[in-house]
Amino acid sequence: MTNTSIADRALALTTALATTAAFGAVVAPAAQAKMMMTKAMMMKTRAANQKRMMAQNLEKCFGVALKGHNDCYAGAGTTCAGTSTINYQGNAFKLVPHGTCTKIKTPKGHGSLTPL
Repeated sequence: MTNTSIADRALALTTALATTAAFGAVVAPAAQAKMMMTKAMMMKTRAANQKRMMAQNLEKCFGVALKGHNDCYAGAGTTCAGTSTINYQGNAFKLVPHGTCTKIKTPKGHGSLTPL
C-alpha cells in the first residue's frame, strides 16, 4: 500500500486543475470560431434554400420534418438545417412542392404554411 502525503495530493490536484484550465482556454476560442463558421454557413444555407424554392417551385412546410431533418432555421433554440429537436416540431420547416404542404398528414396533424 502506498502512502501519499497530503502535500502530494494537493500538488496533483493543483496540476490537474491547471491542466483543465489551460485546456479550456485553448478549446473555448476554437468552439467560438466554429460558432462563427456555423452562422456563416447558416446564412449560406438560407440563401441556397431561397434560390431552390424559387427555381423548383417549393414552399416551406412547418410541422412535418422529422427530428434533425428540417431545412434550415427551426425557430428559437435552433440554427439551421438538421437542428430540429423533435419530430414534427412546429417551428421547423421542410421544403416541399408548392401546394402540397397542407395535404401532408403527420401524427400531430397536417403541415402548415406558417409556424405552429
